[in-house]
Amino acid sequence: MRAFRWTQVMIFAINEINSDSALLPNISVGYRIFDSCASPTNTLRAALTLLSESNGEGSTTQCHSPVSALIAESGSSQSMALAGTFGPFNLPMVSYFSTCACLSDKSKYPTFFRTIPSDFHQAKALAFLVKRFGWDWIGTLQSDNDYGRNGLSAFISEVEKLGVCIAFTGTVLRTYPHSKILEVVDMIKVSTVKVILAFVPEGDLHPVMKEVVRQNITGIQWIASEAWITAARPSTVEMFKSFGGTVGFSVRKMAIPKLENALKNINPRSQPGAVFVARFWESLVGCKPFDHVGVSSSIPYCRGDETPDLTSVFFNVTQLRVSYNVYKAVYAIAHAIHRLIFCERNSPTDKCLNASQISPNLVTEQLRQVKFVDEFGEMVFFDRNGDLPPSYDIINWQLRQGEVQHVTVGYFSTTEEGAYQLVIREDDIRWSTGKVVPRAVCSEVCPTGTRRAPIKGRPSCCFDCVPCADGTISNQTGALDCSTCPKEYWSNEARTSCVLKYIEVLSFTETLGIVLTAVSLAGAFLTLSTAAVFLLFRHTPLVRANNAELSALLLLSLFLCFLCPLTFIVQPTTWSCMLRHTAFGITFALCISCVLGKTLVVVTAFRATLPGASKFGPVHQRVIVCSCTAVQVFICILWLAITPPYPQRRHNNRKIIVECNTGSDTAFYSVLGYIGFLAGVCLVVAFLARKLPDNFNEAKFIAFSMLVFIAVWITFIPAYVSSPGKYTVAVEIFAILSSAFGLLVCIFAPKCYIIIFQPEKNTKKHMMGKVPKNGI
Repeated sequence: MRAFRWTQVMIFAINEINSDSALLPNISVGYRIFDSCASPTNTLRAALTLLSESNGEGSTTQCHSPVSALIAESGSSQSMALAGTFGPFNLPMVSYFSTCACLSDKSKYPTFFRTIPSDFHQAKALAFLVKRFGWDWIGTLQSDNDYGRNGLSAFISEVEKLGVCIAFTGTVLRTYPHSKILEVVDMIKVSTVKVILAFVPEGDLHPVMKEVVRQNITGIQWIASEAWITAARPSTVEMFKSFGGTVGFSVRKMAIPKLENALKNINPRSQPGAVFVARFWESLVGCKPFDHVGVSSSIPYCRGDETPDLTSVFFNVTQLRVSYNVYKAVYAIAHAIHRLIFCERNSPTDKCLNASQISPNLVTEQLRQVKFVDEFGEMVFFDRNGDLPPSYDIINWQLRQGEVQHVTVGYFSTTEEGAYQLVIREDDIRWSTGKVVPRAVCSEVCPTGTRRAPIKGRPSCCFDCVPCADGTISNQTGALDCSTCPKEYWSNEARTSCVLKYIEVLSFTETLGIVLTAVSLAGAFLTLSTAAVFLLFRHTPLVRANNAELSALLLLSLFLCFLCPLTFIVQPTTWSCMLRHTAFGITFALCISCVLGKTLVVVTAFRATLPGASKFGPVHQRVIVCSCTAVQVFICILWLAITPPYPQRRHNNRKIIVECNTGSDTAFYSVLGYIGFLAGVCLVVAFLARKLPDNFNEAKFIAFSMLVFIAVWITFIPAYVSSPGKYTVAVEIFAILSSAFGLLVCIFAPKCYIIIFQPEKNTKKHMMGKVPKNGI
């Protein structure tokens, strides 16, 4: 009945034109109607019949004037067949429902026009819709004809630019066997998609829809092309169970109130012998007229008093869409002919034509230029491709009062600047899921802090979410890649933002720094306490025999050694870096030089009793201490002059290690090596003095202190090299404090013990070893 109403709209429009005194006055327009049965073959047969100027089944003219134009076809494949056949004859053709973008090719179809937008625009509109709701994993159905293949191809080209993936593409046709229909339905069942676009004419899709309903497949959001979104046959309560909430684009609707009476007056009694009317009557009323042999012998004959159901959608003239396209097509041809006959003379050479002079090629030329406003205020004209400007309503299938209604929820059109615009009232839409917008994704959007990782063998829309690596972030959902943080920054735990790296430096405010500072100050305090004891008991034999000058200088150097770590527990600067290493090297060189001097004093003191032995006096002691220390000072001066230590910032993942670079490893290890050389000399000399009398054998304490000193610094080197960050500094401080404590305890602790706790041994006789031993 849908196609029959299109024919009635055409007849109605022609009758309006014939009765219009302004448009084609005194000229009658006739028509011929052929039924192509939506078949390209039948369409070509009708075309050949027209070319032979045979009378059509529905001819209303007696003069048999040449055909000036065609209004056809509803299907793109049929239109392509007609346009391809009539193109060489320059016969214009205006379609009301053929949307294939391929028909805009003027090199192939120079005389083709249409009053419905091209699928080129519908493909863009569908792509806008998919993008609007974030659907990137959808299935598609196409009809096995030019309409479906070309339309879906244009759509896929558009959505692929947006990153949308097509899960599957099913192909259907009304003439397919049921087995192929089942294959398509099974494809839908096993797929995980929740949104399916059907770019299929209503007649080709109907078998699939029936099977989907039969198998009770629900929960799918369907997107419809304009070919079936407003079709009456599938818009039933039964179909709504599976297809409720369908959205799609349709041509803009229009109401033609005067058409209602024309439709209601259709009756086989007033139009006896009209094949199309008889078939319409059989379909609507359920009986066949007496003068017509019906298609089905089971249909009873009419009694004569039957009346059609005027509430049928067939009589609803308030929401005409394709029918309005037919109406515009008729008027477009009429205006083109009117321009030929009643032309406006722009120059003396312009001539108007009479009806007999009108030829199809002239009508084609005028259709390219036609531009008028119809009775309903709409501007009608064709662009250079023979198309109308795009203008669509967005239709949503909703169940209201027990009927499926096509509710307009938005529109798609172009602005004055030629840009596309999509306007949707989302609150008015009823989806297949109710008020909740359906989800159509293969993989959920990756959260912040992760990136998309493609899955081998799957479309780009299917991916895993992989956490960003250390030092990289993604602060947006669905990130394709993670961004690297700037040099001074590092990623937070969630990998969502870059945070400033914390500066790692040994300081007085942290636990390790406080402990080392306390130990350092404690060592300095013990050194001062030892000096105080020696000063207080300076007149005792033990102190006087201990070489006061060297002892004082040794205690001073030990005091400086204990304070030296304090230069390491500060923010490194150029001056602090130079000070810490040189101060460490010089103070320890002075300390070991003093120990060496004391060792030589002990050895020479006992050798002086031998004939010819020289005495190691204060001058010799000062020369030894100063010369040995001067070598270290010279090494440090060269170090500072050539490649001095300097502060550096070393980036290490989450932190910035602020440390002192030695500047020259050779110089640094030369300083350590020289201190080790002095310690080794002390150890050898003290070892040679091992057989001296016990009461005055200070050499054995010096030898033990040197063993401790050398052991500490031998273990220091590998620990120093392998320790990270601030712990490198801590290891160096630990080595300094350990060796300083070793010297202080081994050399001065026994003397302080005798001075404080065993004063009876602090006598000259005891020092000379003349105290008699107690016998039994």
